Amino acid sequence: MRQEEENSEEEFVEIDPTGRYGRYNEVLGKGAFKQVYRAFDQLEGIEVAWNQVKLDDKLCSSEDLERLYSEVHLLKTLKHKSIIKFYTSWIDHQHMTINLITEVFTSGNLRQYRKKHKCVDLRALKKWSRQILEGLVYLHSHDPPVIHRDLKCDNIFINGNQGEVKIGDLGLAAILHRARSAHSVIGTPEFMAPELYEEDYNVLVDIYAFGMCLLELVTFEYPYVECTNAAQIYKKVTSGIKPASLAKVADLQVRTFIEKCIAKVSERLSAKELLDDPFLICHKEKTEITSQKENGRNGREIEDKLSDSALGLLTVEGQRKDLNTIFLKLRITDSKGQIRNIHFPFNIETDTSFSVAIEMVEELDLTDDQDISAIAKMIDAEIHSHIPDWIPSSSHLIGDDYSAIHKCFSSPETLRLDRFPSGRKFWSSPKAEAADSRSPFTQRSSKLSSSQGPISDHDVEVIVEKLESLLKKQREEIEEMQRDQERIVSEFLKEFPPEICEEALVRLQVKDSHYLMC
Repeated sequence: MRQEEENSEEEFVEIDPTGRYGRYNEVLGKGAFKQVYRAFDQLEGIEVAWNQVKLDDKLCSSEDLERLYSEVHLLKTLKHKSIIKFYTSWIDHQHMTINLITEVFTSGNLRQYRKKHKCVDLRALKKWSRQILEGLVYLHSHDPPVIHRDLKCDNIFINGNQGEVKIGDLGLAAILHRARSAHSVIGTPEFMAPELYEEDYNVLVDIYAFGMCLLELVTFEYPYVECTNAAQIYKKVTSGIKPASLAKVADLQVRTFIEKCIAKVSERLSAKELLDDPFLICHKEKTEITSQKENGRNGREIEDKLSDSALGLLTVEGQRKDLNTIFLKLRITDSKGQIRNIHFPFNIETDTSFSVAIEMVEELDLTDDQDISAIAKMIDAEIHSHIPDWIPSSSHLIGDDYSAIHKCFSSPETLRLDRFPSGRKFWSSPKAEAADSRSPFTQRSSKLSSSQGPISDHDVEVIVEKLESLLKKQREEIEEMQRDQERIVSEFLKEFPPEICEEALVRLQVKDSHYLMC
């Protein structure tokens, strides 16, 4: 018996004229002039929405019906990621209904979804807003522009699994406008712009409605909930009185953005202009400080100490490449919300956190010693999270020592910053010009002597000491690189007989006999 009931429920109660779409009796949604049913596309094997609208009795002439059908049929050409897909439509002359087949969103409309999920971050609301505005830009860019006329959260649908938002009911708005505009104002009073009542409007009525949608999403209130009927709403709207719920928006940025949308028509921004608004542009740059307890990353526990730093919000993350190498990423957010990511390889055998921190600060053109120290500590913590038994080197440059060497290397007339193939930095002297073959140090020394008088021996000794240290490290890295290359060549030559290797090396005029280890 139960099986029979289930089978009967799945039977089509109506089929479209082509026989492709079948309608079930299950109602997905209702409106003042429409009902939406669950339906099935037998050709593609997918569920769809069957929108059925009762036409006005006044619209009975064949000429009116054909004109209406042509208008709705044009909507099939609208194809955009933020617009509900429109498959087909037809008029049922016998029952005086027009039927539209569209894609179906199982999560329902945005109003239902927002009521179901009370805790939605502002970042998600901004993402939804961008999708809606992108859809409006597409509609409004047509010639002539496509105006929705009845945009509201009930007509915006969402795919909850992917956060995908789409504008719907475009066909219904066109139908109702054509069928009833001679007898009544079409739209939802709470979302209608003042000029819409005057029947003299443009695409900006959709922007006004979008602003009211955002207001509802933020406050959980229908706009003008304080009014008891449409007449009161009309009086307030045409008088320029904003909804009472607008005062409940605590976030000044959100409120300002909504006010831009619902401003009087002469001051209202277009969808394209709103997409360029800083309120929406910066939403991807939002970063939150997370405590160590929340994410378990040791490298995060020092972030809150950097809130007043010149670097702004800063984090260090690492990804282990091999036994001895970890790729570090320095993520820095400035006061304007702009983000920079700086990547550095870290070798646990040859590098120190302080030396890498110096390179990072060099890359960012900063000279704050506290930033260097903080970054070094963050690097130590991040390395420890990957290699718990790693012991940081104590041979760090600190305080005035770093400042002196930084000033030396800040001048474009001294050393040039280069990189090894691995990505690591090293300092090298730029090639001398033909007109002056003196080294950069000689040129620099000459200029200092002529312009600043005697130079302190102590300052020179400090610089010499640091230079010796850097150049020594550079030589070590070069030697290590050479050893790596020799090892690679040696491994390659082992694959061939010794006599062939020897002949090949002779031809290349390579005389290093230690290659012939094969």
